Amino acid sequence: MSAAPPENRSRRTRRKAVAPEAGSLKDLKGLKRRIEDAARERARREAEHAAAEARLRRERDLFALSVGPVFPLKRAVRTPVPRPKPEPVPLQRQRDEQAVLREALSDEFDVESLLDTDDALSYRRSGVGIDVVRKLRRGGWAIQAHLDLHGLRRDEARERLADFLREAGRQGLRCVRVVHGKGNGSPGRQAVLKTKVRTWLVQKTEVLAFTQARGSEGGAGALVVLLGSTP
Repeated sequence: MSAAPPENRSRRTRRKAVAPEAGSLKDLKGLKRRIEDAARERARREAEHAAAEARLRRERDLFALSVGPVFPLKRAVRTPVPRPKPEPVPLQRQRDEQAVLREALSDEFDVESLLDTDDALSYRRSGVGIDVVRKLRRGGWAIQAHLDLHGLRRDEARERLADFLREAGRQGLRCVRVVHGKGNGSPGRQAVLKTKVRTWLVQKTEVLAFTQARGSEGGAGALVVLLGSTP
C-alpha cells in the first residue's frame, strides 16, 4: 500500500486545525442568548419606567386641571409674645409688715378709758355714733368672716389677729367676729386674752366699733367688729 502524498496529509491537518469544536459552539450560542435576554430585560424595564412616568404626568396634569392654578400661601409673620415673668414672692416685705403689725399692737395700751361703760364694754371710734354700736349689737351687719383665737398664746394670738384684719381689709369685708374665749381655762379663771384682744383692736384704725357678740354668736367669749376702709 502506497503512502499518501505529503501535501494531501498537510491539507487534512489544516482542516482539522481550523474546524471548531462542538462544545465551543454551544458556549457561544449560550452567551448570545444571555446577551439577548439581558437586552430584552433592560428594554422591558425601560419601557415600564417610561410608562410609569407618562402615567404620573397624566395624573399630575389631570389634578392641576381639576383644582386650577395653585399659588403658595404667604408666610404669616409671627410676632413673639413675651411670657409674663412670675412676680417674685415678697417674703421680706411680708416679714417687715408682720414686724410692723406686731410693733403697732401694744400690750400696754390703756383700753379701759375708750370702752363704753355698758354691760358689753363696747367700743366706737371717735366720730362714730352710738347708734352704730346699737345696730352692731342687734346684728345689723352680717358677719362675713371669723377668727378663733381661743387657746392660743398671747404673741401668737396678736400676730394672727393682725394678719386676719389685714386680709379682711384686702377683701373689703365690713363685719367680722373674733373669738377670744371666756378665760375659764386660764390660771385664776382670768380672761387675759379677752382683755388683750380689746386692747389690740382699739389700736387698729380700720376698726370703727366692736361689741360683745350675741349669745348665739359666742356671747362673752367673742366680739363682733365693724371695719372701715383700710387707710
